[in-house]
Amino acid sequence: MDLFEHVERKAPEPTVLSVEALTRAITGRLTAMGTVSVEGEVSQPKRAASGHLYFDLKDSGARISCIAWRSTVQRLRLALEGGEQLVLHGRLDVYMPRGSYSLIVERVERRGLGELLARLERTKAELRSEGWFDRKRPLPRWPRCVGVVTSRDGAGWQDFLRTLEQRWPDYPVRLAHARVQGQGSAPEVVRAIEGLARSGVDLVCVIRGGGSIEDLWTFNERAVAEAVFHCPVPVVTGVGHQTDTTLVDFVSDHRAHTPTDAASVVIPDRAALLERLGRAEEHLDRALDGAVARREEALERLAARPVLRDPRRLLDAPAQRLEALERDLFHLTRARGSAAQELLTDLAARLERRAPARELDRRAAAVEALGPRLAQAAAARLGSAEGRVAVAERTLEALSPLAVLERGYSITRDAKGQAVRSAEDVEPGAEVETVLAEGRLRARVLEAEAKEPDA
Repeated sequence: MDLFEHVERKAPEPTVLSVEALTRAITGRLTAMGTVSVEGEVSQPKRAASGHLYFDLKDSGARISCIAWRSTVQRLRLALEGGEQLVLHGRLDVYMPRGSYSLIVERVERRGLGELLARLERTKAELRSEGWFDRKRPLPRWPRCVGVVTSRDGAGWQDFLRTLEQRWPDYPVRLAHARVQGQGSAPEVVRAIEGLARSGVDLVCVIRGGGSIEDLWTFNERAVAEAVFHCPVPVVTGVGHQTDTTLVDFVSDHRAHTPTDAASVVIPDRAALLERLGRAEEHLDRALDGAVARREEALERLAARPVLRDPRRLLDAPAQRLEALERDLFHLTRARGSAAQELLTDLAARLERRAPARELDRRAAAVEALGPRLAQAAAARLGSAEGRVAVAERTLEALSPLAVLERGYSITRDAKGQAVRSAEDVEPGAEVETVLAEGRLRARVLEAEAKEPDA
């Protein structure tokens, strides 16, 4: 072979596969991977009527379709929201008619934002149990000054200003600038709410334009919710779009769907007010015209009366009434005078019959008649009493111990003054006292001899 001969070498021809064969080969390779674990952010979750859950899992460089069958959804009680950071465990599956592949979810772990959302749900439950969501204070109908907490560079503030310009351009509004997104924004929002409350506004609006759940997370911080709850004036929130709901929306006194809606709630409509005032002015003018017309008609009717043409006629009726009253008074006085005279005559006769001197004479005669009867009764009572006393005296004399002593007997008593009834009552050497009919003897017992019992 010539060293300078060019040798051609052909590459082997590749095997030509059908689309189905290639897809089956890919399916086999993916199936062979077994259970895989993938971390990413949930996007566009959608629950089908069948109960299956479809969503995408994405990161900064790629996106994969995910399916959680109804049995898995029920077993895991799965409820996903866009923006959650999850770790999904499952297997890969290829849908051959489309040549697309999906992750069939079998197990879910929450990470990152998912953990924040879980913590947010716990915070919601705590505040709800403490009654923070139940207080809804009425908003002032005509606030003297409206405070607004937002970023002066944000779209929410521009939306608020446009609505303010449409409804009442010169209405007093006080802005408290605060960052509404990012690290350290929550303390700024808290200070802005507290500063506006101290400044004398009648209500506070907390607003922000739309964004992802991460962008709106400042308004899910508990510190911001506490500032809203403890604000001494009512608070209106307008954070994000109509579908966005944050923690401060539950705590506030009124939740507006957007910053534009918040401005419509708190800023009175000047044109509508002027229209109502115009209608009220028209009603007032008509009412005043009608009232004046009615008063004029009444004055004309009064002017047509005869008494107003000749005021002396006003005195005719009162004069007639006075004459009638005078006649009635005269007759009544005479009738009452006659009745009084008759009563006095009757009372004089009765007094004469019951004069005190006559009554005293009658009672003195009665007392004099009772004197002899009283003396007889007293003498009889006294004689009876004297007889009973004599009987008692004789009875006492018969029973008296002194009478026994008169017959020669005596009473012997020991040192205690007790009568000695038996020789056993004293001992030899004891002092005794003997009472006689005339006098007493004190002696000492030489010997005491008891009476022998009868044989």
